[in-house]
Amino acid sequence: MVAVLLGTGCKSKPKEEKAAANTSDPNIVTVTPVLAESLKFGTPQMADVNGTLQVAARVETDAQRIARVGSPVAGRILNLLVFEGQYVHAGAVLATLHSTNLSDTQFALIKASSQQQLAAAAERRAEQLVAADVIGRAELERRRAERLQASTEEASYRTQLLGLGMTETQIRQLETSRKLSADYPIVAPKSGTVLKREITIGQVVQPSDPAFTIADLSNVWITADVPEQEAGILKQEMDVEVRVPALKDLQLNGRLSFVSPIVDPATRTVEVRMDVPNPDGRLKPDELASMTFTGRSDRKLTVPNAAVVREDNKDHIFVQIGPQRYILREVTLGEEENDRRVVLGGVTLAERIVTEGAFHLNNQRKQAAIKGEK
Repeated sequence: MVAVLLGTGCKSKPKEEKAAANTSDPNIVTVTPVLAESLKFGTPQMADVNGTLQVAARVETDAQRIARVGSPVAGRILNLLVFEGQYVHAGAVLATLHSTNLSDTQFALIKASSQQQLAAAAERRAEQLVAADVIGRAELERRRAERLQASTEEASYRTQLLGLGMTETQIRQLETSRKLSADYPIVAPKSGTVLKREITIGQVVQPSDPAFTIADLSNVWITADVPEQEAGILKQEMDVEVRVPALKDLQLNGRLSFVSPIVDPATRTVEVRMDVPNPDGRLKPDELASMTFTGRSDRKLTVPNAAVVREDNKDHIFVQIGPQRYILREVTLGEEENDRRVVLGGVTLAERIVTEGAFHLNNQRKQAAIKGEK
């Protein structure tokens, strides 16, 4: 398709320019001998150009370093001790809540523990009475069954308290002190930054309700969605360049750590990501970035950067149309590499152009146009 565009675009150009050469065209300039000394001339050249692809990207938290924290017990929030953006250490108390469910289960454990102790004492007494032939063995078995049942109930409530977030040490303290506490602390399971706080004081929360999101931001992901038609060049461990505009166009070089094996049916894109160490926390979740991939090299028609003139937000070059006569022609250019621009349309390999000093020649053209208007 590029070849067709080049062909069709350039067949009509010379005819139009020959006609323009016979008229007062402000885009035509004659190179004087003095000016020629500061210019260089040549033709567009074929060059090896690495295929590049740039897509929008974003900074994300490493999914393996995120903890979503909730309360294992239902209750009402009494106070909040952290805010979003705050760094917390593992074990730090994030909030406390009041839970009657917790105190009810504590009471049930204390009661079951007392019943187990009574049943154990009754069993020992029965063993002594059986040995003295005062009671029958059936009575001993009944009391033993009562002791086993009491032990099972005690173990059941102990397991429930462990599930509600109490530790073995706290449970032993409860059995010793026999003091109930309905206040439950929500603690950080790991060190990190509080990304979200989703509860408020006075709110009644359930075990299924999210309370906090904590993330370790010492390592982050930079992810991008690549159009499926461009995904053929992607492979894991592929070199990639990332730029972050919010950090003064910070450049990061690395390799792809993941290339999704599936295409998103909604966006028709393939997700890729790069792992980036972030010990100083300068990269922040949801920051925008760009990701550039370099593919295989191809031979393409190119012109030097010094040959390009930017006018009215369009690219132009000076093309020879006669002895010492050049016309400023609009061209379509692609990516840049090694101080050269890829030509997509507007000029052919055989045409003679100004390769260096086009800026000065364009100034002379503008001055001549102004004099012509006068």
